[in-house]
Amino acid sequence: MPIFTWEGINASGKKVRGEFEAKNAKVVFNALKAQKINPVPSKIKEKGKGLDMEIPLPWAMSRVSSKDVVLFTRQFSTMLDAGLPLVQGLSILIKQADNKSLKRVLNSIKDTVESGGTLAEGLSLHPKVFDELYVNMIAAGETSGALDQILDRLAAHMEKTIKLTREVKTAMIYPSVVVGTAVIVTAVLLIFVIPTFAEMFADFGQALPLPTQIVINISNFMVDNLVIIVSTLSTLLFLFFKFASTTRGKDVLHPIYLKLPVLGRLIKKVSIARFSRTLATMLSSGGSLLEAMSICSRTAGNKVVEKEILRARIGISEGKSIVEPLMDSTVFPGMVTQMISVGEQSGQLDKMLSKVADFYEEEVDNEVASLKQLIEPVIIVVLGVVVGSIIIAMYLPIFKLGSVVG
Repeated sequence: MPIFTWEGINASGKKVRGEFEAKNAKVVFNALKAQKINPVPSKIKEKGKGLDMEIPLPWAMSRVSSKDVVLFTRQFSTMLDAGLPLVQGLSILIKQADNKSLKRVLNSIKDTVESGGTLAEGLSLHPKVFDELYVNMIAAGETSGALDQILDRLAAHMEKTIKLTREVKTAMIYPSVVVGTAVIVTAVLLIFVIPTFAEMFADFGQALPLPTQIVINISNFMVDNLVIIVSTLSTLLFLFFKFASTTRGKDVLHPIYLKLPVLGRLIKKVSIARFSRTLATMLSSGGSLLEAMSICSRTAGNKVVEKEILRARIGISEGKSIVEPLMDSTVFPGMVTQMISVGEQSGQLDKMLSKVADFYEEEVDNEVASLKQLIEPVIIVVLGVVVGSIIIAMYLPIFKLGSVVG
């Protein structure tokens, strides 16, 4: 979304200015009015247009990473726990921030707070940096007066989420790199090495063995149609990832992902771990169950799991317990629903969900390790068979010629 600069007068009659991330100027105007700020319409301008245009330098551009947000949250929690006022804490963190994008975001939040807005309102202006879970928990912390504790819980939650995401990326990147290497090696052999053998065999004046002729035909096809092959594969990959990022694509592909051997089990465990950890964090911070379930559905990472959580939310709104609709789900195992049931009955649902999250995060670690152990020998065997077959096919005519000469 575009960023707008604005100027206005707050409830105290003080002139204030800042930045706001929104769809259009009207949204900015209405949001400022809700914060009891009287904006000057002519001063609401989209950043990056007209005289306000910035020229981005590739080496100077930076984005706010999850690690930046975790560090900010930890430091802010420590400052508030030590008794520092909100604005003073933000000012110190702005001076300490090395990331220019984070510095800009924190300046905007500080302007909102100084203008009479809440910290949650300031954070909500930057949804790409602070997600819905973060903003809602901060709002709950401001209401309860335990903002430092909420920030500490948020930091712990984000650290575990980052670790979980890293494990999943490791599981996906490792086989992708090995498979990519295998494809490149095979392509190099077919495009650059095989044509040399083909020229040599052409001087034999004899029919080539069938395996050799097949490999040479494949090589000729790749050399003659290299541009078409590369462009077609690139287009197909682009269309696949484009489709996978749409709502329709997720509805089609996510159920398939869950049915994949090994990977499907990993994806399900990751979703359960995210759901449990997010719900536990929100409930322990005083959030309502219905609101927490709504946010959990959007952080699950899989459409099938998301729909099951939303179905459970509807059941809760109709007066059912959380465990009833989850028991009918094909996603949540019996162990999870039993632990949630015990937690609900004992009044310690947040603690029981934390235990479920801990268990499944450890399961994800074990699953990733097993996946790596399984994939490595399979890929080595496949690569050995492919490359070995090509080499044998190329040497068959030489063996045949040697036997004739002998």
